[in-house]
Order: sequence, then structure tokens, then C-alpha cells
Amino acid sequence: MRHPDGFQVLVALDQLANTLIGGFADETISARLWRHHLNGEYSWLMKLVNLLFFWQDNHCKEAYESEIYRQQYPKEYRDGYGK
Repeated sequence: MRHPDGFQVLVALDQLANTLIGGFADETISARLWRHHLNGEYSWLMKLVNLLFFWQDNHCKEAYESEIYRQQYPKEYRDGYGK
């Protein structure tokens, strides 16, 4: 198993920050904002975060979909390793 790279550390810090402000422990702030946006909440904040990630078409939606499809997990988890 490989040691976490810089991206994984940043995701972990993002998830910690989300947890500290009342979110789910395994969810990034961006994914949370998209989830709330679907309910008509925090859309302005979601748009602001999307602007920060200007090189992505829709960062918060992509973060949410990554959570739904478990793309943030190592391949072994996504493929059902150990079954």
C-alpha cells in the first residue's frame, strides 16, 4: 500500500474542516455545498468555491459525484477488494 500523496492530505484536511463545521466526516466541503445546492441552499457559496477552482467546469458537482461513485477511495476499495 502506498503512502498518501499531497492530494490525499489536502482532501483529509478538507474533510476535517467540513467535520468541524458540522458536516459528514467523509465528505469534502465542496461535495457538501453541491448537496445543499440541490436543496436550494448555499448556492452563492457553492458558486464562490467553483470560482476558486476555475480550471474545472463545475468543481462542487464533480466533488459530489466523486463521493457518490467512491472515486476518492483507493482502487482496492472501489473494486470490492477482499470480498
